[in-house]
Amino acid sequence: MVLPIVAFGNPVLRKVGKEITPEYPELNKLIADMWETMYNSNGVGLAAPQINRDIRLFVMDSIQIIDGLDEDEKNDYPEDRGYKGVFINAKIKELDGEEWIYNEGCLSIPKIREDILRKEKVTITFFDEVFKERSLTFNGITARVILHEYDHIDGKLFIDYLKPLKKSLLKRKLDDISKGKISVDYRMLFNK
Repeated sequence: MVLPIVAFGNPVLRKVGKEITPEYPELNKLIADMWETMYNSNGVGLAAPQINRDIRLFVMDSIQIIDGLDEDEKNDYPEDRGYKGVFINAKIKELDGEEWIYNEGCLSIPKIREDILRKEKVTITFFDEVFKERSLTFNGITARVILHEYDHIDGKLFIDYLKPLKKSLLKRKLDDISKGKISVDYRMLFNK
């Protein structure tokens, strides 16, 4: 089932997510709904707070980004083959490499894209959809998508990395999003 995406301004986007157990109610259905919602919204990642759940769960698929790059762009990320997976109770173990700029956007903050600095590598431990513990290292665009979604389960948004002046210039657009004064081609949940 396609779920509505929570818009900027909703307090759930600022909550630190709670860890869950394999007994979390209807977890498999929730994960399936998150995949469906993410793809329906043309996203590459979706965190539980974005569908109004304050838990430490996100899904992501960077394979579609990597497959869409031309050969020159693929050479910029030679080790990044993309990754599709479920991340439950994720914890960053290490950030490594140079910081690099990439233009990010967010389903909860539609029609705003900004250049954001992030480290090029992340080592992360997490449980997958069958609660098998994993510890993997990702780099390039895949690391960036993971770090973006990880921020969501920590109550952070990509705009938090902007300088105060840049953020103030976006204030009107952000206010419009929080009030529902925006048109998108996917379901959204706006503040009353």
